[in-house]
Amino acid sequence: MVRDYHPEDLATLKDIGNRAWRGIYRMYRETYGEELFAVLVPNPDTVKGEQIESHCTTHPDRVVVCVEHSRIVGFATFSIDAARRIGEIGNNAVDPECGLKGIGQLMYAEVFRRFRALGMRFARVRTGMDWAHAPARRAYERAGFTIRNEDVTYHMKL
Repeated sequence: MVRDYHPEDLATLKDIGNRAWRGIYRMYRETYGEELFAVLVPNPDTVKGEQIESHCTTHPDRVVVCVEHSRIVGFATFSIDAARRIGEIGNNAVDPECGLKGIGQLMYAEVFRRFRALGMRFARVRTGMDWAHAPARRAYERAGFTIRNEDVTYHMKL
């Protein structure tokens, strides 16, 4: 079941987010090396949770939560660009202990429903092209995202 966010959900959402991004931060560390990684992601154990908390505090009406057997198993944040009529999925994750059960697809479908109700014409989501983001790319493609643009970010030590 997908439902609205409640303030008492916050600790669980932060925990899910922090655990779900461990593999991505491991990839960043391997890619960037310790020095650059420390600059870009100074608190890898908590930074994702802090981002989630900021969104939930600022826009609690733009968060959906997936519950299975009275347990929170996933969440998705989203934003609205009313002028351009684009809804964007932000931080979203399924509890890594849940495995692949279609939880993400349920959440995306609810976010799309809300986008349509708010008059959005397009939905957007951003993700990495690296191996750590491959599961997210597959989930987004399963949800129906087909228009894509790839870019690259370079870093150089001075």
